[in-house]
Amino acid sequence: MSVWYQGEGKNSDVVLYSEIKLARNLADSPFPPRMSDDIRKNVTKKIYATVKSSPLANEYDVINLAEVSNAEAASYAEKQLISKEFLRNKAKSSFLLSKSEDVSVMLCESDHIKITVFSAGQSLDEAYKKADALDDLFIISFKLAFSEKLGFLTSSPADLGTGMKASLVLHLPALTREGAIFRISAMVGRLGLTLREMYKGAAGDIYILSNGVSLGISEKSAIENLSSICDRIIEQEREAREELKEDFDFQDKIWRTLGIMKTARKLEKKEFLNFLSLLRLGAALEILDIDYKTIGDFMYNLLDASIIAYAKKELDETTCAKARAEVVRNKLK
Repeated sequence: MSVWYQGEGKNSDVVLYSEIKLARNLADSPFPPRMSDDIRKNVTKKIYATVKSSPLANEYDVINLAEVSNAEAASYAEKQLISKEFLRNKAKSSFLLSKSEDVSVMLCESDHIKITVFSAGQSLDEAYKKADALDDLFIISFKLAFSEKLGFLTSSPADLGTGMKASLVLHLPALTREGAIFRISAMVGRLGLTLREMYKGAAGDIYILSNGVSLGISEKSAIENLSSICDRIIEQEREAREELKEDFDFQDKIWRTLGIMKTARKLEKKEFLNFLSLLRLGAALEILDIDYKTIGDFMYNLLDASIIAYAKKELDETTCAKARAEVVRNKLK
């Protein structure tokens, strides 16, 4: 079965993927932070049983974090399938994961149900449609916590209303190089959105653009607003890239980076992400003959926890860096 992170979508040269999160709670149970262990188990079982008895049953596996290694559990968080908070409560946590890894449902994290859907490229509508279908199942099956005045009730006041967080993950190497990120972040902030770096120190030049308001606005309006602002950022990034495309020294830097990736015996996480950013930019500008599928696979599967989980043994940072370089060399032959 194909996996979502190897795919391409609209504006994939700038937008890595779209993400929709929906938070829902059962009306007759306390929020997870106030739950006893017995109530947590019962609520989890009810939600899981609802999915397994539905037409969607064959699309999902249940992952009990208590039954997997620490590295495998950490890799789920590394891949954004679960939150770091969920990981901290590993012994009591379980979630549903689709076969293609594009949908996860955390059970009893900060909310009873936390649906997350990923879709390649700028495709918020597609991701929302899939999240909404799963949401409908829970709406039909349970009495959810809902107020006519406030909308869906959530553990965090910031999520009241739609309970939706929509995000677009952007690759902005040219705007980063220009030093324009702070200006853009301030601009989107005035429009009720947020732009933040995905990795510490903006490694990989990857940023997350998200809606900041869920109360008093419909899901459709939030998605349209986010997509509209994203279009403007894409236009600015592409304009900045055109200038780089004419820069011989920058082209040389991209080719040198490819040479390093093909021959390196060790790739630390931060330099790996920064090198990957240059390869992705080279692919987008048609300087390099590398597809997004390969780059997506590298980004999703070659961070530290995922490497350790695959090796099924403890590895330190140096050993991870060596293993990462070996995989990259073999793939780029």
